[in-house]
Amino acid sequence: MPGQVAPVADEREGLLAYLDQQRHVLRVAAYGLTDEQARATPTPSALSVGGLVKHVAQTEQGWMDTVLQRERDGADGGEAAYEDGFRLLEGETLADVLAFYDEVAAETREVVAGLGLDHPVPVPPAPWNPTDVDAWSLRWVLLHLIEETARHAGHADIVREAVDGATAFALLAAAEGWPETPWLSPWRPDDG
Repeated sequence: MPGQVAPVADEREGLLAYLDQQRHVLRVAAYGLTDEQARATPTPSALSVGGLVKHVAQTEQGWMDTVLQRERDGADGGEAAYEDGFRLLEGETLADVLAFYDEVAAETREVVAGLGLDHPVPVPPAPWNPTDVDAWSLRWVLLHLIEETARHAGHADIVREAVDGATAFALLAAAEGWPETPWLSPWRPDDG
């Protein structure tokens, strides 16, 4: 996927393309990391690159559950489960969470293909959600997922830079095979 979203034909294609782009840049923050590096929490927060990928995948899956009014076993596991959603647990690998994220993305595309963008999505009960709105649209959910993914992709960029000094555009250049220029060198594993 190139560094920019290609031209889009319509709203649905645009929403999915921008969501795909944000997924891609989040994945690029993990490019070339070992499992140990993906677990690292080198900033004052408890965030890790692998944990951010896992969290965003679980969040997107949760929204598709809400869209489809589907119950998932263990979906409300309390505070400990919520916090575990932000880190790679023992036995989990970066490859595992990236594969899970791919599965979630494929399901989202399938769900969105089968519903209208005005499809009503009940507002889940949460302290940060309004109480005077009964439902949002699928369009709203996709915009929210773009926002959520972009926010956490930015977090992942900061965490990644703290792990080994790699920056977003150098990682994109490496992941996508961009040629070296006088002002941009693709990241190499020995750069860190």
